[in-house]
Amino acid sequence: MADRIRVVIADDQPLVRSALRLILEGDPELTVLGEAADGQGALDAARRLRPDIMLLDLHMPGRDGVWASERISELAPDVKVLVLTAFDTDRLVSSALRAGAVGFLLKDSSPEQILGAVRTAADGERPFSAAVLEQLVTTTAMKAPSRRAPGTLTAREREVAVLVAQGLANSEIADRLGIGAATVKTHVSTLLEKFQVRNRVQLAVAVAECRLTAP
Repeated sequence: MADRIRVVIADDQPLVRSALRLILEGDPELTVLGEAADGQGALDAARRLRPDIMLLDLHMPGRDGVWASERISELAPDVKVLVLTAFDTDRLVSSALRAGAVGFLLKDSSPEQILGAVRTAADGERPFSAAVLEQLVTTTAMKAPSRRAPGTLTAREREVAVLVAQGLANSEIADRLGIGAATVKTHVSTLLEKFQVRNRVQLAVAVAECRLTAP
């Protein structure tokens, strides 16, 4: 149990929760700790059960997924939120990602895609396509005023930051720059601190707002 990825499912539809539980519990590396039917229940479960991953529906009665993402990020920051949506143009996806969610998962994804997204999120990577990240970054940056990049950025950190904003995973950045994946992970952690953001999605948005380019 200690080595398994621990998941809580939050969705207002019992059928969806049952289907997701069936998929997740079919993998010996995952375990479902509990379920919730609304945003408040998701927050309560995150604080009580401290899962690795919260699968969180965006559209729920009462408190929705965006509210829950914000509160979980504040009150249970170790819990990685992976939002659930029926379509990739959902306007709430951007809000949830900015609020602290690490990525999103389409409800009509295959079982293999669902399991892969959960593992990806647990590993600290981005469980959504580079194209979606690019759309989010572009839209957000166009609406936001430009900001200054931290003055302490090294040339290597700048390179890594730009590649994160392009949607590359750590392994892809490592291959591109000819360095180890562990080194990339260290650079990303440092960048999160320097840009004062919580996750790589927020880092990508911040890089775009800074109009940052590779040296």
